[in-house]
Amino acid sequence: MSLLSLSARQAQTLLRVGFSRSFLASSVLLSTPSDFDPRKLTRSQWRSRLDPEVFRVVREKGTEPPFSSEFNNVKGPGEFSCVCCSQVLFSTDEKYDSGSGWPSFTGPVLESSLKTLKDNSHGMRRTEVLCKNCGAHLGHVFTDGPSKERPLRYCINGIALKFNPE
Repeated sequence: MSLLSLSARQAQTLLRVGFSRSFLASSVLLSTPSDFDPRKLTRSQWRSRLDPEVFRVVREKGTEPPFSSEFNNVKGPGEFSCVCCSQVLFSTDEKYDSGSGWPSFTGPVLESSLKTLKDNSHGMRRTEVLCKNCGAHLGHVFTDGPSKERPLRYCINGIALKFNPE
């Protein structure tokens, strides 16, 4: 759990004084009570809990700009969890530099933490990756991974993640 809990308004104030969206997404769990059940939240409730850009990406299936995530260069040991529900998703052990502009992984910590769906939007045939616990849009998985032994590339929006260093 995060060390800090903020309302969306408080988060906006921190953004205005210079904190980055990625920092807030990775470090702050916005207004999360202990009895939080992400599967029961309405669209309106998600909108009030999340920074507008985080909401656009994870709840409206958006994409952050390439090379905009502070997590592109994270190399130290740790895990990445869902910004919406804190479900552990990926590890730095599986992270690599794909050159795509988004944090890339060869696989999740547990396959059961993710859900995939066919995505034919924008005239492309892709496989969407979602957090199985809360349904947050994370990104896409492609078959152009770093090697034959590791053929998958999970191309994930950094804004959809929180980094938990070991």
